[in-house]
Amino acid sequence: MSIRFAAARRRTWSPVARALARRARGRAANDNLDGAIVDTDKLLRAALEQFQVHGLGAADHAFAKAERALLSDARDEFEKWHSICRALDRPMADRLAMRQRMLDACA
Repeated sequence: MSIRFAAARRRTWSPVARALARRARGRAANDNLDGAIVDTDKLLRAALEQFQVHGLGAADHAFAKAERALLSDARDEFEKWHSICRALDRPMADRLAMRQRMLDACA
């Protein structure tokens, strides 16, 4: 039986290491807080209070409140709830922004 030498690979070249490695994400979804509530401390407090009251359904509740405000044409109220929704769930807030643009286009 012959013995064959296999040199160790670098970790960065290993196919297994590359498959298991996680790619770093650019930015978290909640890092770019733009909207009506400019003061991030105030926004964070409002989002945490919303989460305290409604738990995991906090984003859904904020979405519903913002949608109601949008349909009743209460812009300030909409911006407030939209900002809270964005802090809790960015994709859900993006759907709200799309609905706002659709309503503005129809008007």
